[in-house]
Amino acid sequence: MSAFRSVLQLASKPKPPACTLGTRTIARTSIDVSLRRTFRSSACRRVHYLDVEPDTMLQVLTDSKSQDKVVLVDFYADWCQPCKMLSPILEKLTANENAESVKTGSGLSLDLVTVNADTQAELLQKFNVQSLPTVIAFKDGKPESRFIGAVSERVVREFIAKL
Repeated sequence: MSAFRSVLQLASKPKPPACTLGTRTIARTSIDVSLRRTFRSSACRRVHYLDVEPDTMLQVLTDSKSQDKVVLVDFYADWCQPCKMLSPILEKLTANENAESVKTGSGLSLDLVTVNADTQAELLQKFNVQSLPTVIAFKDGKPESRFIGAVSERVVREFIAKL
C-alpha cells in the first residue's frame, strides 16, 4: 500500500515545463542556458576549383579569402598517365572529409586548383611548367614550393605538412 501511495505522490507533483525561454529541462533539472558562454568553431572548409582559366586562377590566388590559405595548383593533361595517378590523391587529401587528418605545417587551410595543360598554355608559361604533372603550392598568392611527377600519397602528405 505504501508503494502505491508514493507513486500517487510522484504523479501528483507538478512537472516543470518541457521547454521555456532561456531554460532547458534535463532530467527534471533546469539549467539556465542564457548565462552559458558558447563557442563555435567551423571546420576547415576546403574548395576545389577544377579546370580553371587564367582569370579564375588570378582571382583565386589574389582573393582576400586566399590570404589565409595554401592553394595547391595541379597542372595536368587528360592524356598524361602520371597525372591520372596523382590527381585522385590530391583530390582525396584536399577533400573536406580529410581536413582534420591532412593539415599544412603552418595550420592554414588547403584548397586545390586544377589546370588543364592542353587548354591553358598561357598559365603553363606564366608559372614555368615544363613537365606534367606539376604541383605548385601558393601562399599569400605567391609560389612557395613545387614538385614534379607522380608521387605516392605519403610523399604528397609530407609535401603538404611542410607548407
